[in-house]
Amino acid sequence: VMKAGCRVAIAAAAPTVRSMNGVVIESMASLEDAGAADAVIVGSGLRTREVVADPAIMGQLGRLDPSRQLIAGQCSGTLVLAKLGLLKDVPACTDLISKPWVVEAGVEVLNQPFFAAGNVATAGGCLASHYLAAWIIARLEGSEAAENALHYVAPVGEKEEYVARAMRNITLYLRQELVNV
Repeated sequence: VMKAGCRVAIAAAAPTVRSMNGVVIESMASLEDAGAADAVIVGSGLRTREVVADPAIMGQLGRLDPSRQLIAGQCSGTLVLAKLGLLKDVPACTDLISKPWVVEAGVEVLNQPFFAAGNVATAGGCLASHYLAAWIIARLEGSEAAENALHYVAPVGEKEEYVARAMRNITLYLRQELVNV
């Protein structure tokens, strides 16, 4: 359901990354490459506090710029956005484990799955990730494209309900016009 010419890549500080459950994937782009992307989702992980304490990694991520990119944080990825200064005076969403760290970073954490302000969005809970994806697609390609993408991945027998719930969560945060990032 991707637009022709659209490229999606996993960017990481190392050639491979391991999930908390042991799944190993190869990086397809550098963190510096993320600074040139139209949209970036900063994922979550067990080592997020190590990441935000690493000046080299944070320096590479410092090129993220919400004036020209859509930027999203998933669970502890919200901590990365906070430490990059992208959540100044903006409340955010995160998971329950990351919440104290995000609060300590000076960010008000909301008790909801999704929030966006301008070109920055956050989601709390692994199963809220589709809200970030739908928000990015809607901002870049329109709400119909987001609904189509959600419909494609939604469970059979629940497609309409799944799409409606996701769109209810993101519609409040969509601008009427599309962005040109």
